[in-house]
Amino acid sequence: MSFHKKLLFLLLCFFLQIQYTNAQGWTVNRANGSGDLVAVFFTSSEKGWVAGDNGYLAFTIDGGKSWIKQELATKESINEIYFRNDDNGYLVAGKKMFITRNGGQTWQETQIYNPADFKNVSPEFLSIRFADKKRGIIVGSLLNRKEEVVDSLVMRTDDGGENWRRINVPTKAELYHLDFAGSSRCWIVGNGGVILFSDNGGNSFQMQKSGTNRDLYNVDFRDDSEGYAVGGKGTILRTENGGAAWQLVKTEFPNTFMRVNFTDDKNGWIVGYGGTILRSGDRGRSWIRQESNTMQNLYGLFMVKKFGWSVGAGGIILTYER
Repeated sequence: MSFHKKLLFLLLCFFLQIQYTNAQGWTVNRANGSGDLVAVFFTSSEKGWVAGDNGYLAFTIDGGKSWIKQELATKESINEIYFRNDDNGYLVAGKKMFITRNGGQTWQETQIYNPADFKNVSPEFLSIRFADKKRGIIVGSLLNRKEEVVDSLVMRTDDGGENWRRINVPTKAELYHLDFAGSSRCWIVGNGGVILFSDNGGNSFQMQKSGTNRDLYNVDFRDDSEGYAVGGKGTILRTENGGAAWQLVKTEFPNTFMRVNFTDDKNGWIVGYGGTILRSGDRGRSWIRQESNTMQNLYGLFMVKKFGWSVGAGGIILTYER
């Protein structure tokens, strides 16, 4: 091959590599919306939901090409969306929870607590997860009349969300998020570096040593052993033994992280303040920053192997395609 042909071949390869890299990157799906978006969940590559301030809820059935606002009977900010299968989904918004049995076509408010059980305080629900069809957990906090956190809140259901009971836990910290691994093992993270662990489906919890006093906002477990937690001022934790020991992952990124999500044993993503998106390909041992094309704070993240979504301040929606 001549020098000129070789040069053209190399330039073509370089161009194709750029195109391939860009095709795998993050792009802005929607730049402006209604207030901040904090939650995102997809049940397929085409059907998904975003939610946030003032009870805002919208869905797409065309992979995000268009978004349709869905009216919900609340002005409380929606903190999380979660579907345990295509039909059965849950929204937690302040003191309220909404359930759908038909894939999000309609949402009904469900009463999960007796106001008489919480005298002079009000619940704030922040996260919900189900281990199976029947067993689920909601976490959050109890607030006094000044909107100050005075206690932790963990509630558990054994009948698919029809009835809930409070579970006592060994902390009064605000609890932000939880995750199950299988039907028995569960982790909860919260304010001041709190990590709670249960090996009996959430009937009881014990403290794990996180090694940090930074707030932890999100936790993600791949299986009984490998898990990750992220939080304030660049905090990334990982464990290989179910949380018996947590290791701090050092990076050069100081921004607060809000969500972490691994799609398989090796590949994971983190989103956070200032448009920060990090990616790991080595089980969370190291992280590389990706171009997000925004400086807005990112609060929500949903990833699967071939696509992903992140939402944040000002109603921004980002999409990732592999």
